Amino acid sequence: MHTGRDVLLRTVASQWRRLAGGSLLGAGHQAGEALVPVLIGVAIDQAVAGGDWGRLLLWLAVLAAVYVGLSFSYRFGALVGERAAEEAAHELRIAVVARVLHPGGGAEDRLPGALTGIATEDVRRVGAVLMAVLAGVAGLTGLVVAGVLLLNTSVQLGLIVLAGTPALLWLGHLLGKPLERRSAVEQEHAARASGMAADLVTGLRVLKGIGAERAGIERYRRTSRDSLAATLRASRAEALQNGVVLALTGAFIALIALAGGYFATAGDITLGQLVSAVGLALFLQGPLQLFAWVNADFAQARASAARVAALLSAPPAVPAGDREPPGDVAGAVRLRSVSYGPLRDLDLDIAAGELVGVAATDPAAATSLVRCLARQADPDAGTVELDGVPLRDLDPGRLRESVLVAEHDAVLFEGTVATNVGQAPEAAVVEALEAAGAGDIPPGTPVSERGGSLSGGQRQRVALARALAAARPVLVLHDPTTAVDAVTETRIADGISRLRRDRTTVLVTTSPALLAVADRVLLLHEGRVADEAPHAELLRRNPGYRAAVLA
Repeated sequence: MHTGRDVLLRTVASQWRRLAGGSLLGAGHQAGEALVPVLIGVAIDQAVAGGDWGRLLLWLAVLAAVYVGLSFSYRFGALVGERAAEEAAHELRIAVVARVLHPGGGAEDRLPGALTGIATEDVRRVGAVLMAVLAGVAGLTGLVVAGVLLLNTSVQLGLIVLAGTPALLWLGHLLGKPLERRSAVEQEHAARASGMAADLVTGLRVLKGIGAERAGIERYRRTSRDSLAATLRASRAEALQNGVVLALTGAFIALIALAGGYFATAGDITLGQLVSAVGLALFLQGPLQLFAWVNADFAQARASAARVAALLSAPPAVPAGDREPPGDVAGAVRLRSVSYGPLRDLDLDIAAGELVGVAATDPAAATSLVRCLARQADPDAGTVELDGVPLRDLDPGRLRESVLVAEHDAVLFEGTVATNVGQAPEAAVVEALEAAGAGDIPPGTPVSERGGSLSGGQRQRVALARALAAARPVLVLHDPTTAVDAVTETRIADGISRLRRDRTTVLVTTSPALLAVADRVLLLHEGRVADEAPHAELLRRNPGYRAAVLA
């Protein structure tokens, strides 16, 4: 996997052609702007002072041509720059989303709101650097052209510009350092507030159910206040930078105008040259303010680039293997001496096409088993195999083409029931819905974001139908019926048994109805298989099993 810095540099470099073209247009615009006061000064000396109307019309025509040129240069230069910035932001956004969705995981330690902030505001700020570079090149061109023109008018004025401009630019860079630090803090707090808001909205029903609305609101209020304080600190740093740079720029321009007036009264320059010098001094305010904006933009972009690079560089939770899954997956699953979390030297064999129930006395052990089977994590010791191939040797993405692990808290997406179940043919969608006990929900039923328009039981049944419709050789279901009634649960158990006939299915649950349809049930206790037999036999002979599934 490329480092985040490599991705950032490659994305910016991909826009260099547009950036070069936009920079040339921007430079042309600034050069034209710098020429305007010089042409006015020439017109005063050659036409106005001598009353020559013919020359005056000539210079007015030249000015008009320059204005047309600089106007088009500005328009198309800005268009090219904005497009480059948007294209770069788009490429980075795709890279960020691809990293978040990478089968190897590794980005889950950030709140959803933080990930959203990185994929939107941080990426936008990094893309805007291209526009800032274009503006910087244009501003530098304006400064150089103005300096050369002032040198041509008066060596002293030109030297003042050439000596003072680097000092102003360096000062603007130094003033941008506090803004960079505070911008990074601002983005962190904003992401935290956004993530907490998303979590509160997601768990709103739970909060209301336990009467914890006030606690949730107060917690969000504190986080929001911290975010506001960080934003205000960053805004004050930006305002201070802009204010100081603007004041110094004004003083610098006043110095140039004062020096020009002195040289004119001493007879060193003409009236037209004085007008040109003052006009150029006023023109310089634009490039210098442009550089102040560029400095601020770079300061914010550096903070955002660090956050984007950190996400893109995050190592995957599980490395990609170099072996391919078996060409024709039979579905035999084997665990050998697996230790992970509560699991201790777990040995487990599931034959191809078998329907096996796994009941754990410790819910954490069930969760750890599911994570290992999904290869969301590799065991600390031991191996998990599919048809004799260790899962750690397989790429997680290719593995999930053969093994589907459906967790009990699966999320639905905005659309319809049919689009949530998947791209299977309509008959297969209907069959999966029937098997999941969701035949009473029409496939065209609208589904809002995260399935909020459906009840808890409906969401769970549609998620189960999605897993069944995928028709993977191996299917692992983790507590798929916790939100449905007993009658529906029995119907679902029969549907799973019927639809998954001759395909490997693992039911990690303590539901008696589901375990009753399994070929055999494994009892996990203290991280190991403590007993195995059909459900009815385990109920009869094992008190620990009875306590786990009938409690």
